[in-house]
Amino acid sequence: MADVPTNAVPTGELDGIERTLNLSAAPEADLTYGIPVAPPGFKSGFVGLIGRPNVGKSTLLNALVGQKIAITSPVAQTTRNRLQGILSLPEAQIIWVDTPGIHKPHHRLGEILVHNAQMAIAAVDGILFVVDGSAPAGRGDAFIAERIPAHSPCIIVCNKSDLAPADAQTRQAHLESYQALRPAAPVIWVSALDPGSLDPLLKATIELLPGGPYYYPPDLVTDQPERFIMGELIREQVLLHTREEVPHSVAVNIDQVEETPNLTRILATLSVERDSQKGILIGRRGEMLKQIGQAARLQIQKLILGRVYLELFVKVRPHWRRSERTLGDLGYRAET
Repeated sequence: MADVPTNAVPTGELDGIERTLNLSAAPEADLTYGIPVAPPGFKSGFVGLIGRPNVGKSTLLNALVGQKIAITSPVAQTTRNRLQGILSLPEAQIIWVDTPGIHKPHHRLGEILVHNAQMAIAAVDGILFVVDGSAPAGRGDAFIAERIPAHSPCIIVCNKSDLAPADAQTRQAHLESYQALRPAAPVIWVSALDPGSLDPLLKATIELLPGGPYYYPPDLVTDQPERFIMGELIREQVLLHTREEVPHSVAVNIDQVEETPNLTRILATLSVERDSQKGILIGRRGEMLKQIGQAARLQIQKLILGRVYLELFVKVRPHWRRSERTLGDLGYRAET
């Protein structure tokens, strides 16, 4: 199977905003890459999603593109790699850049994640500062707000509006606590679990963008290859099935993908730091690894729209999160 970006599936409409390309608006196309010529007045650009860990950035990204491309879990710092989600509309192409949650790092992996998130902040055309609207601003939010360049167009996105206080006075106090961090930025309430709430955010984001071309073919929803998404879907199930220290200590590597007309065979290795973590992942008589594999297989089948055979192996790599060489082998590198 070639490492090509994941193709989009039909996404329908989102509260009046058509989420498929109107090809009649851009009749000319680059036949080599499938990239249309943008019509007059077309807007495009890169928009970073930043915020504390666990404010719902990845869930919001999936909702914005209309398809699952980023893994989610209750575990903090789920996102490790910068992931771009692509939304092509008749009037604009938005490239959403999901970043790892900015936090105080405790090892080299954490340093790389925070560094890459800060690099993304500096490189985008606009920023969605995603916060947890169900609680007031805290020190972590202030820490991130200080790192948003003063000149960067910014929207404060109060996510989890479905969990926000019903009391209007308390809700207003939460809003004002976030407004104080970036006084000139508009505040928009959304729930990543309710696609119908995203229409105002999409319209406000388009207003931030400069005029520009299509950067990607309009049928793509992410710039990441299928192998990357497969590995993330496996890691998601590790996060959902294990607790304690295991989720943060696991890396997934796709070793082999063999595709036939009727079946895709995938071999993957889960790397952990200690023998005790290996025992937890495998479980009694292999039951935990079996559950993780079965759940991941179902998710990958949805991704590739075909039958999957998934075989998982567990390997101990002591202190891999602190080893520059091992991090590089596993795909974690500081961006320049």
